[in-house]
Amino acid sequence: MLKNAIVGQSGGPTAVINSSLAGVFQGCISRGADNVYGMINGIQGLLDNKTVNLTQVLDSSLEIELLKRTPSAYLGSCRYKLPHYNEDTFIYEKLFKILKDLQIHWFFYIGGNDSMDTICKLSDYAKEINSDIRFMGIPKTIDNDLILTDHTPGYGSAAKYVGLVMKEIIRDATVYGTQYVTVVEIMGRNAGWLTAAAALSKAEDCEGVDMLCLPEVPFNTDNFLTKTEKLLKSRKSIVIAVSEGIKLPDGRYVCELSDDARFTDAFGHKNLTGTARYLSNMIMKKLGTKSRSVELSTLQRCAGHVTSRTDITEAYQVGGAAAKYAFEGHTGEMIAIKRVSDDPYQSTTEPKDVHKVANLEKKIPLEWINESYTDIEPIFHQYARPLIQAELTPIFINGLPRHIYLKEL
Repeated sequence: MLKNAIVGQSGGPTAVINSSLAGVFQGCISRGADNVYGMINGIQGLLDNKTVNLTQVLDSSLEIELLKRTPSAYLGSCRYKLPHYNEDTFIYEKLFKILKDLQIHWFFYIGGNDSMDTICKLSDYAKEINSDIRFMGIPKTIDNDLILTDHTPGYGSAAKYVGLVMKEIIRDATVYGTQYVTVVEIMGRNAGWLTAAAALSKAEDCEGVDMLCLPEVPFNTDNFLTKTEKLLKSRKSIVIAVSEGIKLPDGRYVCELSDDARFTDAFGHKNLTGTARYLSNMIMKKLGTKSRSVELSTLQRCAGHVTSRTDITEAYQVGGAAAKYAFEGHTGEMIAIKRVSDDPYQSTTEPKDVHKVANLEKKIPLEWINESYTDIEPIFHQYARPLIQAELTPIFINGLPRHIYLKEL
């Protein structure tokens, strides 16, 4: 009887999510799995029997290396909310029938909070029906908002990109010598980890951003305008980094003040966009100052040309660790990163009960934010800087990076 593994990717992609996929694949093969299947478009694709035998596709060391250096999700992704098995037993019966037909013994899912919710439900149902399939979650999110792990793979590379781009935007914003406000919108939803990375731009060769607006602190438009006006009295050009997820005291997202159309996904997450544009327009209208908005958008998660070597290495390690623990009999767990030391930076991996991770958010501690709520304290720099160190350069062909992709997607 064959013993096979299956792996899927879910949620928003990152620059290093495929490195975790490579870690799972090689970890399973080295431990004796007969085949490693990939779900095309996550659990939603699996329900439609859309799979690929990775053992037949990734058949060379060069392809594995290209996979590690290719951004986005090689297997495709989805935002599919799996109902509880008490609500829809049919879906679970269908899923487990598909897994049985594929002779699956080990199931891996790479993703964030919503993906860990999927691992929770599947492992619980497996226990209910006495299935011996092992279910393991592998962390991934540029938002860095998963609890019980020091940080998440994907965050380091996105933080590196944000810090790099902010330095370039700051240089660009100073060239004209006239009053000018640049408002830069950064991803992260309800957690400010990625927006805080804009502060990493400050160094001996860069002034850094002038203001941070983080979702951990309720946003007041009048206070924002007052602080902006005060900054303009001491300098001509200022750069402000704002999180897409900043909220008003009444709980509304600032971006909802604009008249943009909003999309809500299966998990109830609103499409957050337009925050910087709204604030930039408000600055021009209320302060009479020239302003421009910049929305980094998906560039933050697909910039494979500035991948952090630390990040891509840890992404591979958590994938390999998931395979190790699953083959040892663990199930219903997520692989977490444990920081051992800051200087020199060292980390290790450990399994955590996924039930204590799913649907929970880790936010920046308020004590890491300064008293005026406009900047981040040095402890954040100590936390984040090790995660952006070194680079893993893409393999360039004819001047551009070479990627690997599935034509079936």
